[in-house]
Amino acid sequence: MTQDRLRVLFCDHLNLARGKFLPPSKIGDGATRICQSTFGVTYDKDLIPAPGSKVLENLPDIEIRYRGEDIRADWLPGTRVVVGDLWEEGSPFGACGRHALKRAIKDWQELGFEPMIGLELEAFAFQQNADGSLVPYDTPKAYVYSTGPFADPRGFTQAIWERATARGFNIDSMTSEFDTPQFEFTLTYDKALKAVDDNFLFRQLARETALEFGIVLTFMPKPILAKGGSGLHVNFSFKDKQGNNAVGEPDRLSPVAEGAIAGLMHHHRSMSALAAPTINSYQRLRPSSLSGYWRNWGGDHRGVTTRISAERGPKARLEHRMGDGASNPYTLVATTLQAARLGYVNKYPLPPRETADCMTAHDAVDGVPDTLGEALDELETDGVLMDAVGRLLCENHIFIKRDEIEKVGKLEDDDARRDFYIHYV
Repeated sequence: MTQDRLRVLFCDHLNLARGKFLPPSKIGDGATRICQSTFGVTYDKDLIPAPGSKVLENLPDIEIRYRGEDIRADWLPGTRVVVGDLWEEGSPFGACGRHALKRAIKDWQELGFEPMIGLELEAFAFQQNADGSLVPYDTPKAYVYSTGPFADPRGFTQAIWERATARGFNIDSMTSEFDTPQFEFTLTYDKALKAVDDNFLFRQLARETALEFGIVLTFMPKPILAKGGSGLHVNFSFKDKQGNNAVGEPDRLSPVAEGAIAGLMHHHRSMSALAAPTINSYQRLRPSSLSGYWRNWGGDHRGVTTRISAERGPKARLEHRMGDGASNPYTLVATTLQAARLGYVNKYPLPPRETADCMTAHDAVDGVPDTLGEALDELETDGVLMDAVGRLLCENHIFIKRDEIEKVGKLEDDDARRDFYIHYV
């Protein structure tokens, strides 16, 4: 019987799942090589000299290293899959989001806490017309929180569920969202690295499965400008050394939770460049959109950016609502954890909680920048956050995104700007 091939993947600076197929002999601890200048590639496949890409330094190789114990069943026939880390000349590659997340986890562990993460993925479904143009998936009877054929007449979400659960993904819930044809996929809460690895692989599984049904599933933040946006909400908490939840209760926050919220408030504008990394992101992040726009926090309140869950005890958690699916999930979670950590260790002051509805009124005095360009400016001036997340990662991101701003700004209409992202995000 033919042995399984190995699919080695990593998440790049554009949140693309890049990698290689390797023969069965490579199953186990191992490594393969790719061109480092992948980190100078843009969505439209230009190759530009972004920091860390070495485009003008002979385009050398870097390694993708992986562990045998992380290999799992793939959803493609005769294939197993593993997520790897990037290494440059024997050291962790500074633009690798997975290394940034590992460092954020270690920083919290050194304080005595284990980060726990849950991610909520939102996506819109499109189908192709006879002329090849993309149009929203036809779901005429769908409504928010609908399930079954009303929400998904072709049944692609059922196939995603069956394929994912058969391969060990723990799905917490799946439903249609407020706008149609929009869907939400939530995986079970877990330790930070496993949660993000699962999210990264599940997203790829979902998109590849949907394609078999003629569906282009996109996680871009605002693919239909007249409808709502799609976020990637980061739910998080911390276990202390005794295994207890260190967040506290909705009406009585712990010092860890207070510090974490203060950090997210303090770095709100600069972290948006990494959490909401496309021009399209800032069409989602608007006032009165329940999207994570405002620099505010509160209890069980969907109008705030940092929301305290109504659940108590072991399930108590914070939810950060700014991020979207265009972001590298490793970088997004690393940024969230590092901003939270900076607030805790530096004892940033915690502003008052939001008391208004954030639809007709708000207490918050400001929100995210109005554009991606302004968000990149904010990140460049926030050296503390850049150093915490990773200086090279941030510099590479800023360079790539400034090129993207120039290109997308030249496109003629909203459909062209959408299509710049939709097949990749």
